[in-house]
Amino acid sequence: MIIISHRGNINGADELTENNPENITNCIKRGLDVEIDVWHHDGSFYLGHDKPQYKINSDFLVNKKLWCHAKNIDALYQMNKNSNIHSFWHQQDDFTLTSRNFIWTYPGKPVTSQSIIVTNTPLQSSCYGICTDYPFKFI
Repeated sequence: MIIISHRGNINGADELTENNPENITNCIKRGLDVEIDVWHHDGSFYLGHDKPQYKINSDFLVNKKLWCHAKNIDALYQMNKNSNIHSFWHQQDDFTLTSRNFIWTYPGKPVTSQSIIVTNTPLQSSCYGICTDYPFKFI
């Protein structure tokens, strides 16, 4: 099972460090995949949950360890132009398909062997991976 750090968090949600490019890079160096929140605004990419916060180069997004959650339609459109960026869009959909054909699954919904579940609690079912604020609890 793959373990994905939610926004670069490792010891619980931390609004001060989540989606920070330096923090994300450190998670990847520790062997984690990372789900990040991506915006496209005024011709540039940014990371941030509620708003564009950290300006990044598009090359930052080309990393097999990143799961890029588009936060606005322009981010999804721009990321989809590059097949090397693993992207997806969701809000409260039961399921959404990522650009690499994984099923991003809303908490509490049925899962398959291709599902990624967002959770901070132990799993009762088999899935491809989990996205969590506590990745080292699952390793």
